[in-house]
Amino acid sequence: MFSLSDLKQTKVYQGGRQEGSLEAKLESVPRLLALNLTVEQISQALNLTIEIVRQAAQGIQNQDDEKNRKSMFNYR
Repeated sequence: MFSLSDLKQTKVYQGGRQEGSLEAKLESVPRLLALNLTVEQISQALNLTIEIVRQAAQGIQNQDDEKNRKSMFNYR
């Protein structure tokens, strides 16, 4: 039977942990942008590439645009 330390050594555990860490960083991008940090500052603070931060910011903008379009159609 696996012990906790054995589990932490597996590739599945390590991969999931890294994925969760990246997801948490990407989820923090909107809050940092709301604090008026630049993409470059966010990139440096989260140890991500500028391109990844820009893509996350663009994805957030696209989601907001979609919500606004849906609310416009429901408003009538």
